[in-house]
Amino acid sequence: MSGGGSAEMEIAMQLREMATDIGGREQLAIQAFADATEVIPKALADSAGMDPVDTLVQLRSKHKGKSGRSFGIDIFTNKIKDMEQLGVIEPTKVKYQAIASATEATVSILRIDDMISSKGSRPAGGGGMPPGGMGGMGDE
Repeated sequence: MSGGGSAEMEIAMQLREMATDIGGREQLAIQAFADATEVIPKALADSAGMDPVDTLVQLRSKHKGKSGRSFGIDIFTNKIKDMEQLGVIEPTKVKYQAIASATEATVSILRIDDMISSKGSRPAGGGGMPPGGMGGMGDE
């Protein structure tokens, strides 16, 4: 898998494309996840002394076409280049595990958010014991 933030950029592009077909709250969640995947190329650009916003715009432009999937940040020249041509690669297994872990964390947060949201919509006074305990049990 090519490095330099190219994999994360491609994932973000694919997620954004998918989000447009979904709509609603799910679309917002997918777009937020896409934004989160762009943290890697943004951090690379910032560390290399490049403008992160300009760099992301350039990367998005390159990744629009199928031939641009391996374009990433060359930190030695501060330019967007084809990482496969430069031989900049990352272990697929490590990348897969990082993405899987991030996805699991995101799903957990969304589930907790749904649980909190559903608790707020319950009718008042549901559940629990009546005042005074168990109603005379154990008074014998």
